[in-house]
Amino acid sequence: MNRALLTFIGLLLFVCHVQAGTIQGRVTNEKGEALPYATVLIKGTTQGTTTNADGVYHLELPEGGYTIVCQYMGYRKAEQTVTVSAAAQELNFRLQPLSLQIQEVIVKGGGEDPAYAIIRQAIKKRPFYQEQVKEFTCNAYIKGMFKLRNVPDKFFGKKIDKQDIGVDSTGKGIVFLSESLTKISARRPDKIKLQVLSSRQSGGGFGFSFPAYINFYDNNVSAVITQMSPRGYISPIADNALAYYKYHLEGVFYEDGKAVNKIQVIPRRKFEPLFSGDIFITDGDWRIHSTNLLLTRDYQLELMDTLQIRQIHVPVDSAVWRTKDQVISISLKKFGFDMVGNSVNVYSDYDLHPNFPPKYFDKVLMKYDTAFNDKDLPYWDSIRPVPLEKEEVRDFREKDSIAQARRDSARSSHHLDSLRKSQKPVKTWDILWGGVSHNYYFRRDSSLPHHNLSVKPLLRQLEYNTVEGLVLSVEPRLNLDLPQDQRLTIAPSVRYGFSNTHLNAYTDLIWNQESKLNGRYGANTIKASGGKRVSQFNHDNPIDPLTNEVYTLLFKENYMKLYENWFGSLSFARRFENAAVLSLGATYEDRIPLENTTDFVMFKDSHKQFLPNHPYELANVPFTRQQALVVDLDFSFQPGQRYIEFPDRRLAVGGKYPRFEVGYSKGIHNWAGSDVDFDKWRAQVSDNMNFKLLGELRYRLGAGGFLNANSVGLPDYQHFNGNQTFYNIQYLNSFQLAPYYKYSTIASFYSTLNLEHHFNGLLTNKIPLFNRLKWNLVAGTNAFYVNRDNNYVEVFAGLENIFKLLRVDVIAGYQSQDETRIGVRVGFGGLLGGAVFRRQ
Repeated sequence: MNRALLTFIGLLLFVCHVQAGTIQGRVTNEKGEALPYATVLIKGTTQGTTTNADGVYHLELPEGGYTIVCQYMGYRKAEQTVTVSAAAQELNFRLQPLSLQIQEVIVKGGGEDPAYAIIRQAIKKRPFYQEQVKEFTCNAYIKGMFKLRNVPDKFFGKKIDKQDIGVDSTGKGIVFLSESLTKISARRPDKIKLQVLSSRQSGGGFGFSFPAYINFYDNNVSAVITQMSPRGYISPIADNALAYYKYHLEGVFYEDGKAVNKIQVIPRRKFEPLFSGDIFITDGDWRIHSTNLLLTRDYQLELMDTLQIRQIHVPVDSAVWRTKDQVISISLKKFGFDMVGNSVNVYSDYDLHPNFPPKYFDKVLMKYDTAFNDKDLPYWDSIRPVPLEKEEVRDFREKDSIAQARRDSARSSHHLDSLRKSQKPVKTWDILWGGVSHNYYFRRDSSLPHHNLSVKPLLRQLEYNTVEGLVLSVEPRLNLDLPQDQRLTIAPSVRYGFSNTHLNAYTDLIWNQESKLNGRYGANTIKASGGKRVSQFNHDNPIDPLTNEVYTLLFKENYMKLYENWFGSLSFARRFENAAVLSLGATYEDRIPLENTTDFVMFKDSHKQFLPNHPYELANVPFTRQQALVVDLDFSFQPGQRYIEFPDRRLAVGGKYPRFEVGYSKGIHNWAGSDVDFDKWRAQVSDNMNFKLLGELRYRLGAGGFLNANSVGLPDYQHFNGNQTFYNIQYLNSFQLAPYYKYSTIASFYSTLNLEHHFNGLLTNKIPLFNRLKWNLVAGTNAFYVNRDNNYVEVFAGLENIFKLLRVDVIAGYQSQDETRIGVRVGFGGLLGGAVFRRQ
């Protein structure tokens, strides 16, 4: 018998020997009610599964004898022996409630609850358990599901298409469902690497692949989404936990011969970042056995109404316990929406001695395997430790089928014809107020590239200023999908001033392509523009047209200062894979002075006059018609970038170091009649620093100056972004009370500082009403220095997160040659306002 045949027979015998069988069943309480997310595992290992919301589990095992352990918080652990064979077997568990014993402790009047002694021991032992495991690997199965239980018919006056968001006519249905398997590699204190082995989302997509690894041995616990809770939450066994929590020993039960203490965790004060619920601590070794802890809106939880964290810890070896199961459940009711959801994390295959090779922990934070999203249903059925619920099975089946049908039909003429016919007809209201958008599908393949034509609404483009009077603008935009990841945008702009009767028109041509450079992905952008336009003297546009319009018409203040220019520009920018950006551009302008042509206002005021269009603060700087050719070179980068690595590219996700920017501008004299002659440099560093409970510090530090200022046009000056209106959102790029052009300079050196600290609930959580409204304190300073006569500093304090959107600051501005200014500014800031409207 030859070697090949012997090998084949050996493999066949091996396969038969390890043939797997299935045990399945249901876990219930003594009343027959399902126990959701109960832990089911093989005794002496971390191999096992978790029940679903209906208490159902299944477990595939090689043939042989096993002891199966089932445990659920608040119930007595149960064990059953089973012999696994090829035939499926049913093994149900009916758990009994724990019989908690209250230790005989004589508590005299004013005596201390015995829970405090246990917690003190747990706090004392906390650093040991935090540092006990220096490095490890494990697998994490993650299932995330969110569903709506009610959807309003309208939201802010706009009708909601329930079918479009994936719910039925009653407003019920799953809106997000995903599952994934991720390998976690970690080394203390802060090294982590994730390998996504497989991932899928109902209807297509990546789903959740980043484990929510919540560690209650940390003093400060990050509960899922740091953006919603930047301060974090204080662990019930943190070093200073006794100052924040009260404790009550609810009882003691015995498991495998070891006493486990059930301790109720009670926040001492509302509006602090605190948990409530139960923590289970083993007696003698004082480790966490399990947790059932809750966050609510009264304890600095944002957006959501409740967030519950349930964990089960199990032995990995004789000395080490690790998290086996973690279930995070959320609920929220806002604006008529009623949503619930959960994230089930099941950890397995712990290796506490992985012996990572040198340089294993590199800049890649998360890596997706080549075929991570190409797994079939038998694969998912084989690796899934938590059985899907009936509605989840239905959601996967229906949405995946719909997505597949769309992909299959994408090449058909019928499908393209349907897409073309589905375009809504353009209505007069769209042209005037809503805006126009139309897609043109042109290629029959699965990616369905298309052209898009959009036009901004005419009425919302109306402006008013003292130079042009009423201004009407038309701004169409055509986006073209091109082969090889290319995109071309054609964006004309036509602008007419009814008072000065000037017509200005120009066009931007923008070409984008994602491409490789030395084997690394990035994006190239080439922009060519030309025509005639109106520009502010400060090209940072310190005042927007709408704000200027309000102040001009209502308060007779014309802050926006404009000039016209015939121009042509060409620029190139490369965004590298590490998020660094290099840009080079040249602009030629034929600059034309403008004068006020109207003094129309809504309310007459004979005591006030409009100021000239030329900045009055720079009246001694002449501005006549001139030509300027200026070349700009800029580079920005952030060291220490971390990456998410996909099969075909890497995505930078930020680092722990500040971002640096440098730039240089050259005014070229006598080329094409250019009148300017200068050399200007600039540099800045910026960062956001989160100090958890103490708040978040944001800063921008800059410097620059003119190496040569032989001939500098007014638009080429160094302007500091002032603000003379009530409104501001450029918080880290402006001076809230400074005039727009008073401090403009061509000095050889200047420096700037913008700094603000967001307390994120610190201090205001102790002030009545503010703590209920979750209005947070923000304070800081903005300053620049040119010389002894040209400098400015302002300090401010304010409240943000007003209705989750708004921010109000009170500012005091100081200048050595001027009186102190006091003012109030309103803008966007807080949980939603800061995220959506932040401009830096």
